[in-house]
Amino acid sequence: MAYPTDLTDDQWERVRELLLEQPKRGRPYPDDLRRVVDAMLYIARTGCQWRMRPGDFPPWTRVWSQFRRWRANGTWAHVLAGLHRQARIRAGREPDPSMLVVDPALVRGASHGGTTFHNQGGPYGRTKGAKHTIAVDITGLPAAAVVVPAGTDDGAAVEKLVETNPLGSRLELLIVDRGVKAGAQRRLVANRGVRVDRVGWDEPQLDDNGRRVFRPIPYAWRVEVAHALVGLELTDPDPECVLGNAEPLLAAVGAGATVPRPMADHSRPGVPVPSPVTLRPTRRARV
Repeated sequence: MAYPTDLTDDQWERVRELLLEQPKRGRPYPDDLRRVVDAMLYIARTGCQWRMRPGDFPPWTRVWSQFRRWRANGTWAHVLAGLHRQARIRAGREPDPSMLVVDPALVRGASHGGTTFHNQGGPYGRTKGAKHTIAVDITGLPAAAVVVPAGTDDGAAVEKLVETNPLGSRLELLIVDRGVKAGAQRRLVANRGVRVDRVGWDEPQLDDNGRRVFRPIPYAWRVEVAHALVGLELTDPDPECVLGNAEPLLAAVGAGATVPRPMADHSRPGVPVPSPVTLRPTRRARV
């Protein structure tokens, strides 16, 4: 039986090439590797438990053991970065971006679990869950992702993403919202040597009748679309609820959103910009 998360033949060839680039010790991959990857994407997207995956996938122990090995060597982060470079090349751009928009989003978790994943955070520390931090470029497709405890400061989450992911040699500008404090901004500038802009509206946005309206911030709205693409409700299906599992699962979902889809326009996300909006960049667009 086919599932919406299953890879097509063309998609699988792209992912397979990136998987085989990672160093591997021991025997070659068995013939069921494609179905193992499909099972991981299904679990990552639906949040079901490993043992509860549909029966036409390989045994859960096979899927789980392969996931653990890839978790240890960062395979899914490598696949996400590789698919992102391919998407930029198809769009006629340089493989590495010069601008990234980075934003953490608080994701609710279960009402149980330890402090490693389902700890309290957010406004007044009342939300149990984790923070998904995603970086996108001008195309709006995910380039990197990390998961941190819900109580982590936004600035620390952004710093971790920048420190733990290869973002390319062309990076000149990071755009973050004002949840990232000035101290974290200075550390990012000093450690990474790039310009960091904290963006946000200084005044409430009003229409012609003086009523408040929602207007996306130029460029920064793209990361919100990416959060929707990978699923804000994604939670860790592992009973241990550990961050080490959530991060590669998020990268797997990001890879599923980045790999080419039939009849899709990859130059921008497939979600329309909310109205009333006319995106007028406040600075020269970077590519």
